[in-house]
Amino acid sequence: MIHGIGTDICDIRRIRASFERHGERFALKILSEGELVVWRRRSARWPERGLRYLATRFSAKEAFSKAIGLGMRMPMHWRLCEIANRPSGEPVIVLHGGLKDWFEARGLTAHISVTDESEYAASFCVVEQLPR
Repeated sequence: MIHGIGTDICDIRRIRASFERHGERFALKILSEGELVVWRRRSARWPERGLRYLATRFSAKEAFSKAIGLGMRMPMHWRLCEIANRPSGEPVIVLHGGLKDWFEARGLTAHISVTDESEYAASFCVVEQLPR
């Protein structure tokens, strides 16, 4: 059964402006520890690719927060929601701490899709209630 859906479109220029204003502190607020490793590696090789990575993660977390019905309030927190990739490249949501506990207690599972183009990053999330 569908618990919720969420979608988000993010203007990469806005993410760039925030990053230019706040520097790495902006990434530290948005990204989990695992995502920070990937972001730093991508940014070192090609700064624009790092910026797009940051924008897709921002967008995916916004879409997820809408799909679970919390928005950005506890237990939802930027760093407790990680957008990782399976070996195939498929994006997957990995939750941590209190958000993971909250999510699992409700028997939920999530599916996420992310994409980016030159100026925008977009995400779509479906959260399902697992049969009990």
